[in-house]
Amino acid sequence: MDSNLPYFEAKTSIGFKKIIMQFRESIAIYLQIADYICERILLKQWKTGERIPAVRELAVQLEVNPNTVMRTYEFLQGQSIIHNQRGIGYFVSPDAVKNATQYRKAEFMDKELPNIFRSMYMLGMDIDELKTRYEKFKKQNFL
Repeated sequence: MDSNLPYFEAKTSIGFKKIIMQFRESIAIYLQIADYICERILLKQWKTGERIPAVRELAVQLEVNPNTVMRTYEFLQGQSIIHNQRGIGYFVSPDAVKNATQYRKAEFMDKELPNIFRSMYMLGMDIDELKTRYEKFKKQNFL
């Protein structure tokens, strides 16, 4: 398990895929699930036009109430990240990557970055100190 991720995927003894999420108490669960789905899309693991897990299927995988997943799907539909084809299921929207990027970037800038800047200020750190670590992180994880 990658300790930097709030979840990991595993197979159950009978072969079903199970997603183990470490939910944070300070953030609504449906938003954490939305982040998980956006991450799958942004990492191109779920592609444009591809069907995503049904509400009940994802609820079982995450061990959450189906109403929570439904709330996530409604939220993501409002963001135009996924769409529903009645009677068929939910799919990754054509502009999902762009819309997920905008959503996640706004969340990062508004909620996470101020805490990072505060910590940097208190520790007397400069932005230049982060550049080297960021480049190393990208090489180790994505390149």
